[in-house]
Amino acid sequence: MSFTEDNYEILAADSGSFTSSPKNNTTMRVGDENWEHDVIKNCLVTGLGKLGEHVRVVAVRRNSFSGLSGEGRLRSFRVFSEAVSRKNRGNPNVKFAWYGGSKKEIDEVLAHGFASPGNGGLHGRGVYLSPANFPLDSVLSSDADDSGLRHIILCRVILGKSEQIRAGSEQFQPSSEEFDSGMDNLDEPNKYIIWSCYMNSHILPSFVISFKASLTGSPRIQRPCLIPKSPYMSFPRLMSDLGTYLVPSEMDLITRYHTAFLAKKITRNQLIRTVRQIAGDNLLKAVIKSSRNKTLDNRKHSRNSGAAGKNASSTGRAAG
Repeated sequence: MSFTEDNYEILAADSGSFTSSPKNNTTMRVGDENWEHDVIKNCLVTGLGKLGEHVRVVAVRRNSFSGLSGEGRLRSFRVFSEAVSRKNRGNPNVKFAWYGGSKKEIDEVLAHGFASPGNGGLHGRGVYLSPANFPLDSVLSSDADDSGLRHIILCRVILGKSEQIRAGSEQFQPSSEEFDSGMDNLDEPNKYIIWSCYMNSHILPSFVISFKASLTGSPRIQRPCLIPKSPYMSFPRLMSDLGTYLVPSEMDLITRYHTAFLAKKITRNQLIRTVRQIAGDNLLKAVIKSSRNKTLDNRKHSRNSGAAGKNASSTGRAAG
């Protein structure tokens, strides 16, 4: 089964093979022997690449959509899916996506839906989700609870027709009636952006995955070794110089994408594109040019110092 397929079998499956979770009566535990458990677990772990070695899935729970609120949310999702399908010539573009947060936030989402995202993030004000094959951002957004467990939701998302949202955007709704959602990049998205007006009709929390992860102890997460090179300057030097101009949250985002690069989840070109989106080409050109000029000046100074040393040495020998 592919998480990119638009089918509802996984949502309409017989719940007889599930047992109730003692902590949350809105979800049903998926047995370890169940094929859904294996598919979801593998999707999360393999989606993290080498970082998946630090993750151990403890439980998978399926949203039961019980009660009036749950039934209403499921019915609303289906109605809006059909509406978006009609709008986009039969294609609602429904995908699976990840959403990470604290245990309290996850419980609130399951019980009451998504809350307003407030001031938003780098790509506008909306709910940010990670594509099924790239869960890194959502995993890093999860917080360990008192027992050391982290929690992440696997959602069904109505994307419809997406538009690209540039880094630094303050957009909070579709730019026109043509679009239904946003992405950081249309060709190889790392983020799906669902606007606040659609967050509780276009996102259906379907499964909750509880896992343990040694993220804080992983050198790949905390102190990544910066490998890629620029034709004009090393990537470590570029990161160091950019830190002078960018705010900590922007540098943290670049670090997260570089971690994904180290885990071989994104290509070098994707990493560079992300840095360009965050920093902007003008700043990058200025930083690279400044660094190049400093390098040339240092080399010139070294040559002059070397020449002066040789001259002094020659003069000394001549005097002797």
